[in-house]
Amino acid sequence: MRVSLARALVTEPRLLLLDEPFAALDEINRLKLNDQLLDLWQQQTLTIVFVTHSVYESVFLSNRVVVMSPRPGRVVADIEIDAPYPRNSDFRHTPVYADCCRRVSAALAEAMA
Repeated sequence: MRVSLARALVTEPRLLLLDEPFAALDEINRLKLNDQLLDLWQQQTLTIVFVTHSVYESVFLSNRVVVMSPRPGRVVADIEIDAPYPRNSDFRHTPVYADCCRRVSAALAEAMA
């Protein structure tokens, strides 16, 4: 995964599109790469569109989560994650994180209904 990200970043893009880049990783490496991606985002000041099926990952990484419906894919919620950066693993244990995860989960459940 790190090599794939390095290859994508070598051209110094202003926009990085990532579709489930950490899906095949174990939880420990996934969490490490989440931290590294946030560090990279802050250093490079680039826009990242990150597709994931993980509510927890979306809330940890994002300042905005867009929830889509299944077929046909439509935006059903656009949720601001109003939490300061930099974020680290301690953020995952805060009431703000838990509340944001609940909001995103509720929007996802509504989209699936």
